[in-house]
Amino acid sequence: MKQISSKQQMVEKGMYAFFLFCGILTIGFVLCISVYLIIAGIPAIQKIGLFDFLFGTEWSSTATTTDPKFGILPFILTSIYGTAGAIVIGVPVGLMTALFLAKIAPPKIAHVVRAAVQLLAGIPSVVYGLVGMIVLVPWIQDFFNLSSGATLLAAIVVLSIMVLPEIINVADTSLCAVPKEYEEASIALGATKIETYFRVSLLAAKSGIAAAIVLGVGRAIGEAMAIIMVSGNVANMPGLLDSVRFMTTAIVSEMSYAAVGSLQRDALFSIGLVLFLFIMMINILFDRLIAGRKS
Repeated sequence: MKQISSKQQMVEKGMYAFFLFCGILTIGFVLCISVYLIIAGIPAIQKIGLFDFLFGTEWSSTATTTDPKFGILPFILTSIYGTAGAIVIGVPVGLMTALFLAKIAPPKIAHVVRAAVQLLAGIPSVVYGLVGMIVLVPWIQDFFNLSSGATLLAAIVVLSIMVLPEIINVADTSLCAVPKEYEEASIALGATKIETYFRVSLLAAKSGIAAAIVLGVGRAIGEAMAIIMVSGNVANMPGLLDSVRFMTTAIVSEMSYAAVGSLQRDALFSIGLVLFLFIMMINILFDRLIAGRKS
């Protein structure tokens, strides 16, 4: 066997050190963000009270005639309902589109559709919000005879469209990576192509599909600019045809004028901490589900 020269060994060690540094740097970023949010968010929770903060139903951070209220339960429930609604609509559409692109569509059609999906991913979120505000919100107002069409329903529809590129791209890549031998063996045993795609290909690509869903959830629960334009941004308990405020929009709408060192500003950091913990919990949950199915 050809021996590795000392120069090649140095290059190998240098690349190993570089990759190790990149991995440690990424972990460091996550830890820094976590520590900062904890340090900035815990004081407000201690002042307000954990129960009053998480389960309070009233948010009036700028009240002057009465004591300010910092209950974020409406924001939490709105974020959960909005994300769940977007995933219920977006995941089936995204998975079926990915399955069509990876297994069914002719190459020319698949190329055109993939280009359209990439274009959809490149559209800024504010454009989604602008189109939703101009087209979707008036339609909901007229169809349901409401005083305002800026509702949770409008936010769900916009979010379900916004999560499609992440779900389609990742799921499409995972399905294309499924070995052809799996599908050929299934067809040889008498299964139809459609049965093979649903019972073999989707199951073989479940790890990538789960990652696609996690990305979709992260995009939906972390979006602010688009939904602030279509949801009404009112701190109500969530209702499908009511104006609502998400956790992200609560931070965006008040952070610009919250005084430094005020309880209002600290409470907004606390909302960011809760949002961060939500996303971490979702990632851990999906990782455990994937690990459980693999074992």
